[in-house]
Amino acid sequence: MRNTLLFLAASIIFVLPGISQQQETHFDGNSWWGYVKVLAADDMEGRETGSSGLRRAEAYLVEQLKMSDLEPAGADGFYQAVQFESRQIVEANSSLALINKGLVEPLTLGQDAIFSTRVDLAPSLHAPLAFVGYGLSVPEKGYDDLAGQDLKGKVAVMMAGSPAELPGALASHYSTPAERWKALRKAGAVGTITILNPASMDIPWSRIAANRAHPSMALSGKEFDETSGQKLAVIFNPERAAGFFEGSGHTLQEVLELAKERKPLPRFPLALSIKAQAAVNKKKVESANVVARLAGSDPKLKDEYVVLSAHIDHIGIGEPINGDRIYNGAMDNASGSALLLDIAENLRKSSARPRRSVLFLFITGEEKGLLGSRYFNAHPTVKPGSMVADINTDMFLPIVPLKVLTVYGLAESDLGDEAREAAQALGVRVQPDPEPQRNAFIRSDQYNFIRQGVPALAMGVGFEKGSPEQQIFKDWLTQRYHAPSDDLEQPVDLAAAARYEEIVRSLMLYVANDARRPQWKSDSFFRRYAQMGAGLF
Repeated sequence: MRNTLLFLAASIIFVLPGISQQQETHFDGNSWWGYVKVLAADDMEGRETGSSGLRRAEAYLVEQLKMSDLEPAGADGFYQAVQFESRQIVEANSSLALINKGLVEPLTLGQDAIFSTRVDLAPSLHAPLAFVGYGLSVPEKGYDDLAGQDLKGKVAVMMAGSPAELPGALASHYSTPAERWKALRKAGAVGTITILNPASMDIPWSRIAANRAHPSMALSGKEFDETSGQKLAVIFNPERAAGFFEGSGHTLQEVLELAKERKPLPRFPLALSIKAQAAVNKKKVESANVVARLAGSDPKLKDEYVVLSAHIDHIGIGEPINGDRIYNGAMDNASGSALLLDIAENLRKSSARPRRSVLFLFITGEEKGLLGSRYFNAHPTVKPGSMVADINTDMFLPIVPLKVLTVYGLAESDLGDEAREAAQALGVRVQPDPEPQRNAFIRSDQYNFIRQGVPALAMGVGFEKGSPEQQIFKDWLTQRYHAPSDDLEQPVDLAAAARYEEIVRSLMLYVANDARRPQWKSDSFFRRYAQMGAGLF
């Protein structure tokens, strides 16, 4: 555990006379919110990957980075171009049906199920089904939902989530599309149908279905195809999934009750097959990451980097909700991008010059499946092996006072210990992910740094389980997450934002000034990536 006094010095905090609580001096939330108001304004049109709105937002980033005296660190000035393939389902020429004892039972797209175009769908497929529980294979824990299953030529039907017996970070890792498909393909499966778990759904089905025709994207190039051979990917409405279990000896209600408690699920053949027709429009799209550098002051350490990352893209313009079609993405993730700008400007004003260099990375394509950060880690614009840590900020949600900080990856590396020290120096308690079933650890850009062996974490404003704040967060996810109401009209706690910024700044400066690089914990599963070295993409 590192010395708290070092964090106090890095934060330059003081105590007002008569007040016992330590007060931050660098941020008040107002300058951060000023950046958010620009990035999440209607004229940015929701910052869809590759859109003119995102290009305007990124031009604004570059303008601000120059004003903060940061150096360009992309492949072309501040920019790193990223090539995508956009895929959009053509529902008029697409269909799904279950075949039950020779009878065709058509499914209604949007009501029953939706196609996922994150995989390269086959134009047509007719295959039998098998229920594989959570569909996870975790050799480190001797857990395998696929063991003994006959999946050759079949579509695997699974419940979203993981059993409580699996550690959260490990379960999240094996829940990624790449790791899950690796095991399913080895078992002979040709596709997947995922039944959403009502106990862990961030967004109600009605909102998921409303934007089902919105384009997905994939990185161009075979090096990035992690779901090769997957012919079908379907997301199923849990309220419409009872028919899968007819004649199986099991019921949907039985499965949902077990999944709600994160208990192991049964696995069994299904008496049905699936027939799918998928028409997909494809086109090439170009977008860019934005990369800037604050040069380090130490002759030996300046060629190493602490990365501050946040994704700048959002969903763009989608189906209207209450008459509003612009999905502004104020908290997701203009908030994180604004934080990077605010910290950069603060460092300029304070003349702080950390020993290591600091890389400010604004990422595209996060909403498309962490694609921009995946590309950056495969083709970094700095020397491979020079990045010592990534501190990622995504949707940190300053919507309640910051009393508890949730750290994703808390127990995996020294960064978790250092984040705890930085927070405690400001009177903030730290906790690991209180809702591991949501797989938040692998759902933002820090994960692609981890896969390259770089210690990384993400942090957000937290809550006590069972508290009123937990309900506030749940309501936010239900009503505002990936909705037009994630806009500039929502209530925000500026003091919470300021305190969060202070923690990020303190943590970043400590890592940048410490002669020792952050290290993976000896018992961390993810330590293997550092041992394997780069080139995982």
